[in-house]
Amino acid sequence: MRDPSITESRRRFLKTATLGATALLLPIPSLRSQPRIAPASGTPFKLKYAPPLGMFEGGAGKNPIDQIKFMADQGFRGMFDNGLMKRPVAEQEAIARETSRLGMTIGPFVTYADFSVESFVTRDASIREMLKEKLKMAIETAGRTNVKTTLIVPGRYNERMDWDYQTANVVENLKWCAEICGPAGLVMVIEPLNPKDHPGLFLTKMAQSYQIVQAVGSPSCKIIMDIYHQQITEGNILPNIDACWDAIAAFHVGDTPGRKEPGTGELNYRIIFRQIHAKGYQGVLCMEHGKSLPGNEGEKAVIDAYRVCDSF
Repeated sequence: MRDPSITESRRRFLKTATLGATALLLPIPSLRSQPRIAPASGTPFKLKYAPPLGMFEGGAGKNPIDQIKFMADQGFRGMFDNGLMKRPVAEQEAIARETSRLGMTIGPFVTYADFSVESFVTRDASIREMLKEKLKMAIETAGRTNVKTTLIVPGRYNERMDWDYQTANVVENLKWCAEICGPAGLVMVIEPLNPKDHPGLFLTKMAQSYQIVQAVGSPSCKIIMDIYHQQITEGNILPNIDACWDAIAAFHVGDTPGRKEPGTGELNYRIIFRQIHAKGYQGVLCMEHGKSLPGNEGEKAVIDAYRVCDSF
């Protein structure tokens, strides 16, 4: 005859084990579904997350100035436009006036990002002539808009040239560019990109970028860390932020896979943003990503995602 106390103990054990196994099968809640205290609309974010022009057209319309006002109303303290240098002068000046009025910081615009040619890895004099014209336009744009940083991608690598020679050429070309940017108070930020989305590019890793910036040795040459690209290339996001901290002047944000807003992929942006904030970062984090949902619903999802990740 079985001891009743033993039978009851086994029954309780089996019930607990079954509940535990069931819990393991339940989906892990996304950042978007985690409970939080929602701040009032317009409460400034802790960090300068910077939406691009066009992200909130549904809520703000197509006018860039109305979009900037909408961003500020949602609590964003930055904005960016990769194509700022190509906008008409009057539009650049209007954007500068509005962001200044609202106390917003404009993130880096693109000066040079040709993925099809071997540019910085060569000693070709015609490349420097082209860069001279690009940098002249960049300095003029920065002067009109009060933007302090501009983005440069060094282009493709050369399959026939020793890698160390290419690195030396990139360093020398960036030193030459820094001599032009320095007197104007403009900082170049070089961007490593992942080789899966952009095969064939010279600059891919944070350590490689850091080595080059250190060799250039100019305050006018820094790194923009694109967290989306670096998660794909090498991961190790937090240690790389620490290792390269003195050379990082800006960030690009996007989750992976999919390159949508934080909380839609594998990155824990709440932890990443917490570390960046704890280090006293005062620059922008450009929201260089798409939206996981269409229309106004997608725009609201983006804002909600940043509220969740900013609640560290």
